[in-house]
Amino acid sequence: MASKKLMISGGRVVRSSGVELLDIVIEDGRIADLVSPNTVSTDIERFDASGLAILPGAIDAHIHLGHGKDIARPREVSDAETETAAAARGGVTTVISYIMSSRPHEDDFEEIVEVTRDGARTDFGFHFVIATQAQLEAVPRYIKEFGVPTAKLFMNIRGNEGDRLGLPPIDDGFSFALLEQLATHGGMLCPHPENMEIAWFLADRIKSSGRADLRAWNDARPGFIEAEAIRRIAYLAQVAGAPVYCVHTSSQPALEQALKAREEGINIYIETCNHYLTHDVDDEIGVVGKINPPLRTAADRETLWGAIASGGIDTLASDHIHRKIDSKNGDIWSASPGCPGLDTFLQVPLSEGYHKRGIPLEKIAELTAEKPAKLMGLAKKGRIAKGMDADLAFVNLQASETIGKASIQSDCGYSIYEGRELKGTVDHTMVRGRFVWKDRALVADSAGHGEYQFRKL
Repeated sequence: MASKKLMISGGRVVRSSGVELLDIVIEDGRIADLVSPNTVSTDIERFDASGLAILPGAIDAHIHLGHGKDIARPREVSDAETETAAAARGGVTTVISYIMSSRPHEDDFEEIVEVTRDGARTDFGFHFVIATQAQLEAVPRYIKEFGVPTAKLFMNIRGNEGDRLGLPPIDDGFSFALLEQLATHGGMLCPHPENMEIAWFLADRIKSSGRADLRAWNDARPGFIEAEAIRRIAYLAQVAGAPVYCVHTSSQPALEQALKAREEGINIYIETCNHYLTHDVDDEIGVVGKINPPLRTAADRETLWGAIASGGIDTLASDHIHRKIDSKNGDIWSASPGCPGLDTFLQVPLSEGYHKRGIPLEKIAELTAEKPAKLMGLAKKGRIAKGMDADLAFVNLQASETIGKASIQSDCGYSIYEGRELKGTVDHTMVRGRFVWKDRALVADSAGHGEYQFRKL
């Protein structure tokens, strides 16, 4: 149980209004007050956060919980136990995972919540992938009864492309019908934007040339097919009247089209992922860096950083996938796509953004907590303010860590940041007033503390 009352003192508290030395009073898992240092003299349990910056606990709105090589859904308690341990290490206090199935989601929902809750150290929610007519018709229930107002649409699931995920093909008519449902019932679309027909054409041509490196993977699914899909779904969303949340925006063309749609008054939000800000097609990790959408060029990467600084990008996410490293066996065409990212979630923007590029802490808090909470319907999360959940990430900005296998909490057992020194460590993570990561180590009995988050946009 969370301490009934606790004072966090000595830390520099990061809020949208600035960074200020404040004491945080926590009671029954909520922030009861924010006061000037040393103004509360009553007998109260205290935690000394001197020398640390305190950020609102991060919300990773794009992860995939799975079991083994299956990333459709959590199936064992350990699936949530290990991956929310990785989240806690990364300063993440709430995760939202995608559930993929061709079955009606209502048939499995209670079981999925239960198996996740039993292992979760952090709070959690879900998005449903909508891929069948039965799921489409059930969208109003998903929003109102289950608190799942965000729907994933794989725009690239054409022909047999969805076979590896167990999903049937969809078309633009299905996409528009889903947008209408979301518009009517208070939901939001999260499209995976790729024009698959063009990707097939390009992949056949590149494979025949014998190329099989990271640059070949990017060339087979280039930025313009991501951009075209964003443009198409944004226009359809405008007609239907539904908001769109562009997941894992990876390229300059895609970003430009999303921003252009926004300028035209379309209700569109933009997410990017840490790996697009740190890795590119010339990276030495090779096939380990196979991701969908692909890693792009250094120029794309710097464009994304520019949009973070200017406010064009709304949120950061990990697109965390915890398949083990043997899923990368084979060449670029046969290896599984995706990579883990929860373990280093806050460290990446702190090291690469705050320290190297001067991105303010307030902006990092906005990207990783405040804006995801607002967009995803998490009313009590995302900010350090009176009445909010006491979800906190305690960061030592001056400490550095070289990422290695020994400290990885995810059961995948690897990180694309192995061997890289990141400046800024997450020393403690608190979820609703309880430490789940303390002194840079997992709190052993924290599994099962996490709660399901019913979301309303």
